[in-house]
Amino acid sequence: MTNPETTINAPAPESLDLDRARASLKQSLSRYAAAKVGEVSPSLQSDLDTLANTLAKLEQTNYSIAVFGLVSRGKSAVLNALMGKKVLETGPLNGVTRFPRSIRWSPDGIIQIDLIDTPGLDEIDGEARAQMSAEVVRQADLILFIIAGDITQLEYQSLRELRQAQKPLLLVFNKADLYPEQERQTIYQQLQSLSGDTVSDELLQRLLSADEVVMVAADPTAIQVRIEYPDGTKKFEREQPAPQIAPLQDKIQELLAREGRSLLAINALVQARAAEANLAKSTLAGMQSEANALVWQFAQYKAIAVAANPVAIFDVLGGVFADLLLIRSLAKLYNLPMTNYEISKLFSGILFSSGSLLLGELATSIVFGVGKTTALIGSGVNLTAIPGYLGAGAIQGAIAGYGAYAVGKATQAYLEAGCTWGQLGANTVIQEILDRVDDATIISRLRDELLATPVTENPPIS
Repeated sequence: MTNPETTINAPAPESLDLDRARASLKQSLSRYAAAKVGEVSPSLQSDLDTLANTLAKLEQTNYSIAVFGLVSRGKSAVLNALMGKKVLETGPLNGVTRFPRSIRWSPDGIIQIDLIDTPGLDEIDGEARAQMSAEVVRQADLILFIIAGDITQLEYQSLRELRQAQKPLLLVFNKADLYPEQERQTIYQQLQSLSGDTVSDELLQRLLSADEVVMVAADPTAIQVRIEYPDGTKKFEREQPAPQIAPLQDKIQELLAREGRSLLAINALVQARAAEANLAKSTLAGMQSEANALVWQFAQYKAIAVAANPVAIFDVLGGVFADLLLIRSLAKLYNLPMTNYEISKLFSGILFSSGSLLLGELATSIVFGVGKTTALIGSGVNLTAIPGYLGAGAIQGAIAGYGAYAVGKATQAYLEAGCTWGQLGANTVIQEILDRVDDATIISRLRDELLATPVTENPPIS
């Protein structure tokens, strides 16, 4: 029988997502922070900073929302309306926003959100735009794409590019007061009419439904009103209506309340696994010669031991033991610790990936091992059988040595790809979150792409 008190006090799944993500980042930082400052290159220091900054964001439960759009679509006006005051400059000239700018917004006094305003996507060309967009999108937990009027091909192309970031997206139709005939469904149908048959179009349509289209008027056009005075005189003045921003405020708060913490956790883990991959790659590269020497040493020892051993079963058991010891030694060398469970999974993965080689090694260990044993027992003191024994041992030893070399190389590849795995690895925690999210959430629509990044049971083995 379920204990009611236990049920009531159990942490919500989203809180567990944040806790697991924090634990994952702390593990990553402790693993790589041991490097000496003088040995860390600027690029690797940037990766370490990414881990630290991402952990700090998680600790503060601080969301980031990036706003994109073309020039004169009212991005800054939308943010000013959300803030309830004019914080960002707006004007009739194109390109008022010259560089990304972040402002803090707390809609309910509790949730902390960094709103990131960006220049118009059609104002910055080439590499500069790509770099700006990549950096802003990397930080964002949610993207707002502002349009005003009919969607253009350039806007659709920009949406497709942003879609590749694997982030939830809201399409905000600004200046709705100028287009009273427009409806969310009409806008969504127009978006679909621009799509083609490519995979990216299908992904965009899957992420962005009519429910993710929000109608606002951040800076409504002034309207003429008639004022009548007590003496009967009349006067016409232009009056500025209040911003119609509540639909967007409600949508953001609804989304964050429903799945915000899971979004925050996944975004942090995606950033962490990219940084960890760079750190692991650098770690392996810096110790390549030492690792190669270790692999060669094990290959030699295994070849000699297998060749000299006369008992077939010991050839097989000793070869497996030597390979497992090599895996553990390489993990220790790279400071990428592995549990016995992970080592066993890795070894089974190597057997599956390089089955023809290693299973062939096991087969020759048995065949030649039995041959050596038979020759030794059957010969007694007959010296004529020694060449056969030595020949079988030499062939078996050569195959065993090459098998150890293959295991060593596969382990190096695994450790580089598998730095984000293990009990608290970034990929492992992402997998856990995706396994339990509701199908009605935006996160569920990101599942396929995040799983293909890849998030699989084991990293690839080459």
